[in-house]
Amino acid sequence: MSAVSLAQRLAVWGSLPRLSVQMRAPVRIGALVPLSGPEQSWGAPGLDGCRIWVDWINERGGMMIGGRRHKVELVIHDSALGEEATLEAARQLVETQNVRLVLTLGGPNMGLAFAYLMERRVLTATLLPSDLSPDHPTLIAPAEVHPFFVVTGVDWLARTHPEAKRYALCSQKDPLGLPSLATYRAACRVAGREVVAEVQYDDATADVDAIVAQMMAESPDVLCWCSSPPPTIDALTRAAHRAGFTGQIIACTCDTYPELIRATSPEFMEHFTFQFPDFDDPALVDAEFFFRRPKAFFDTYTARFPGHWSAVSWEYAAILDLWHEAVETAGSLSTTSVLAALKRGRHMPHTFGMAKWWGDEVYGIDNALVGDWPVVSIKDGKAVIQEFGSVLNWLETHKDILIEELGHAGQLWHQRVKPDLPAALAQTND
Repeated sequence: MSAVSLAQRLAVWGSLPRLSVQMRAPVRIGALVPLSGPEQSWGAPGLDGCRIWVDWINERGGMMIGGRRHKVELVIHDSALGEEATLEAARQLVETQNVRLVLTLGGPNMGLAFAYLMERRVLTATLLPSDLSPDHPTLIAPAEVHPFFVVTGVDWLARTHPEAKRYALCSQKDPLGLPSLATYRAACRVAGREVVAEVQYDDATADVDAIVAQMMAESPDVLCWCSSPPPTIDALTRAAHRAGFTGQIIACTCDTYPELIRATSPEFMEHFTFQFPDFDDPALVDAEFFFRRPKAFFDTYTARFPGHWSAVSWEYAAILDLWHEAVETAGSLSTTSVLAALKRGRHMPHTFGMAKWWGDEVYGIDNALVGDWPVVSIKDGKAVIQEFGSVLNWLETHKDILIEELGHAGQLWHQRVKPDLPAALAQTND
């Protein structure tokens, strides 16, 4: 697949004369993501990125498929209203709105919807590779390999702060939190770090001060928030500051770091390691990444949606970029053709460099695009990429330890209970 991204193609298109090409029916993209509840921070900001992507495409006349241009439309549903409501939303996307791709966060409410989308062979993308399985052949994870990239943060912290050996972990007890908890356990084992405390909590009733007190009772060098929801990470960090913690903090994300610097101190937050950069980071400017003009996207996003940049702001748009390239390559919107175009050669660029379709050992199917991932810390009040760690190398070297920990947490694909789609559809139709 070509390494030319949407941003580059737009730059070229802008220099060419516009052609009068007959417009056809719009291409609809479904977004079935959380817009309410505790996970909305992983849904709404990503939709804002999609809106920018759709506008950029349509400003240039739309998608070119088989010599004809098609406008792009985004069709949005909330996935946080329960599993049955999410199934009904998926049915509307497919049966009424004729979407050609469904973007999802994945996770707890998607079981029935995934079963339905797979039965209808709809190309679907998730930000949670733990959703992948042989039962989900047209489900892909092309943007993010959550939570496996967190191993790069633990590895970096072990090399740069070798004295920080004792970890205390906390995680919410759900399909987003438990795979992350298992992955941090595995990363600590590989890095020779000791896990001295572990707290699992219900995010709806979490007492952050009590969680932090329980973690600090074991005198850890590192507090790890795993993949707690962004508002909870903010609250846990403030609680650690109130409790006088002076060690290292590590987590998947830190979306509110500017507010946390103001609430705590620049010195306190310089002990925080996470995995999602701002896209104006100098390390992204000249890199050979698929998302070739990250700063242009970041500047557009922060101007249009000030104060809303987050870990997911760019991720759904990055998926759309890869999908668009595959549609153009295939000259078709069919799931079979687009999936074949995406996976031909098995190696292709993703946001942070070259990557490989991987996952059979853990998911039973090679539908996760795995490559490098940034490690981020805060310097002088700004998130700064410290290095790009190879998630793929870590997985291929240490997958046995990871599989063991995922198994202990009940998070391997074959340990899941399969949803009863026929019963759910029968109840819906009654």
